[in-house]
Amino acid sequence: MLNNMKSTIQEIRSELEINVDEKTKQSYQRFFKKPVKYYGVKTGIVRKIAEKYWQAVKKLNKKEIFSLCEMLYASDYCEETFIVSFWIPNLTDQFEPTDILTFERWIKKYINNWAKCDSFCNHSVGNFIEKYPELIKELKRWSKSNNCWLKRAAAVSLIIPAKKGKFLENVLEITNQLLLDENDMVQKGYGWLLKEASRRHQQEIFEYVVKNRKRMPRTALRYAVELMPKTLKYEAMRHD
Repeated sequence: MLNNMKSTIQEIRSELEINVDEKTKQSYQRFFKKPVKYYGVKTGIVRKIAEKYWQAVKKLNKKEIFSLCEMLYASDYCEETFIVSFWIPNLTDQFEPTDILTFERWIKKYINNWAKCDSFCNHSVGNFIEKYPELIKELKRWSKSNNCWLKRAAAVSLIIPAKKGKFLENVLEITNQLLLDENDMVQKGYGWLLKEASRRHQQEIFEYVVKNRKRMPRTALRYAVELMPKTLKYEAMRHD
């Protein structure tokens, strides 16, 4: 089985290599402050490759699929980590409460830029939390971590539920914990979360931002009010 898994990984890598797009390759790094590893394959093509190989991978048990995902993560290539992000949501029906520990380990060990963090957390961890809402307590624990990607993950894992109007109280509790964080990746993460929560809870988010605008970093504040009407946006961002 291990040899078959390694063969699958090699086939995926070969397919990524032959689908490198020169324009994408040349512009890829500009989206990141620090150097990242990448092939230079368009996201749509990566998705198609992920879907193609999922047809074979889905026959494996969850433990074996997780092992394949870890092999992809270990390469550090962005596109390989995106394949993990396309695969894991397909396992939502098989999620168990202890899977959150695996997800946490992956974030701590392999996530090192915003794209890897968001692509994995938005749907994989987001689906998990919607299935096991009582485990939002784990996200709250992440928000107190010294690892900036785990802190961003605490926020962006609630993006999809927040769009649906869910977990407002928890959204604000996690935001409170992250409010004064100095890392702009964390600030943008919880600012984005507030923005998505404002779709269904505009007044509550507006009141929260106004209450905290003197302390909230402007980066986070700008994200948080992005969807609000101009009058509310102006009021939230003005200096007293």
